[in-house]
Amino acid sequence: MIVTCVYVHVKPGMIEEFIKATIANHLESVKEPGNLRFDFLQQADDQSSFMIYEAYVSEEAAAAHKNTKHYQTWRAAVEDMMAEPRKGIRYNILQPAERSKW
Repeated sequence: MIVTCVYVHVKPGMIEEFIKATIANHLESVKEPGNLRFDFLQQADDQSSFMIYEAYVSEEAAAAHKNTKHYQTWRAAVEDMMAEPRKGIRYNILQPAERSKW
């Protein structure tokens, strides 16, 4: 199982549009067969900073996400909304180790 935490800093005036586009991506991403979680978070003390927590059952499932229409639509829609390039950090899931616990 693999997790990617994606950190995004959004330009002023683009926050609501970014949220709308990312919620649409979230709603489709959670339907993917290899998806365990797809959480969309806004930083409490900086409303222009976001994190997307993506958990997939395998590297293949995480890679398949990048080939979905909803991800590609999201990526194109939000590219110019970002104040700087998004940063994705990969993690290996240690616990819960059993998929049934997700």
